[in-house]
Amino acid sequence: MEKMVKPLIPPHMSVYADKHGVFHLLQSLVSSVLTEQPDDPVSYLISVLQRSSFIIPRIMVLGPPAVGKHTVASKLSAELRAVHVTPESLLKDQSELSTQLPVEQRVHQRLREVDCFNRGWVLEGIPQTRLQALTLQQAGVVPEHVVILEASDDVLLERREGKLVDPLTGDVYHQTFIWQADDIIAKRLEKGRGQSEAQHLAELQRFRGEVTGLRSAYQHVLKIINSDQPHADVYQQVLAFVQTRHRSRTPRILLLGPPGSGKSQQARLLAEKYKMLDAPDNLVLQVLERHLSQVDPRRGWILHGFPRDLQGALRLQESQHQPNRVFFLELTDDVCVERISLRATDPVSGERFHAVTRPALSSEIQNRLETRPEDRTHSVTHTLNQCRTHTAALQSVYPDMVLIDADQDPHSVFEALESRLNSV
Repeated sequence: MEKMVKPLIPPHMSVYADKHGVFHLLQSLVSSVLTEQPDDPVSYLISVLQRSSFIIPRIMVLGPPAVGKHTVASKLSAELRAVHVTPESLLKDQSELSTQLPVEQRVHQRLREVDCFNRGWVLEGIPQTRLQALTLQQAGVVPEHVVILEASDDVLLERREGKLVDPLTGDVYHQTFIWQADDIIAKRLEKGRGQSEAQHLAELQRFRGEVTGLRSAYQHVLKIINSDQPHADVYQQVLAFVQTRHRSRTPRILLLGPPGSGKSQQARLLAEKYKMLDAPDNLVLQVLERHLSQVDPRRGWILHGFPRDLQGALRLQESQHQPNRVFFLELTDDVCVERISLRATDPVSGERFHAVTRPALSSEIQNRLETRPEDRTHSVTHTLNQCRTHTAALQSVYPDMVLIDADQDPHSVFEALESRLNSV
């Protein structure tokens, strides 16, 4: 039997869909209909689209014990008027038969109820493992935003010991971290009856073992926030994140910056992780258009080193392959010159070395290294001057260009890029 080939979306349609949030809309509709599984899907979808506020909160707040998940999730649910779902509420609200089900099935059942569907939900402390995350995703529980709160083990232990609870409301406070200014409430606070230190440490160890898998499962909708700062600051960071709408999952990235800023390396890292096409700077626009037209639009691409001037940017904007994310790697001229003028190439292996950051492995290799003419100081200085001349023009074409500090190690630059990749 002849293999069926799925039709590709023409580039101009992909650009329109991305610009108007069509992919995001479709993803939300499909997720909703699969979660609810109504008898009449068409009528159900029409009712969803007719609601005054289609985009509803679907938020997960995760983190180790005593990091402040409950306080953040409670405030979020109150401010967004969403349903606050906790492991404890799942046990209290559901029937005895339901509580015997795996936690993933209990969550699935709860989030299908009318209040969660109409108002949205803030899910606290679930999933706890990558396997749970994948099971929930397969069941149609797909969050719009995932927040992981982090803090050191010492801070978490200190918070556990200073935990206070309001016996009337169940709200959590802390002797130094979150104190209640109202004297009436403060007088009735009781020391929290929670886990023993041994239980706390065991749960903390389990979380540390699972956090990498959780990050991977939700990498496209994830924000990691340092919880070791004033609670008001933590909450404002969380709130700002969950109020953003995520961009298309098919990024078309433009990496700009002066020579030596690391565009090629960052493009390679992004392409490897997100399975995108890395389009190098030696492609002219005609070849680029022909090349990208043959690529599945769902795969996405990264273009670095082009366009270099206003004319190139305008031609790219007029094409069917407009970028939807533009980053500029910032670096001072002095650092650019140092990075480039101190690098040399091994003519035997083709490997590139740097006198400071990646020296040759042996004196034999060192002695045969060659410096390319374009990497010599005077050539680099001339190229930098041209680059600076065109930067302002490029910023006028891409006013939403995100500036990234490239004067740090490649891993930190990659983290900065990745943190801005999926949100507006």
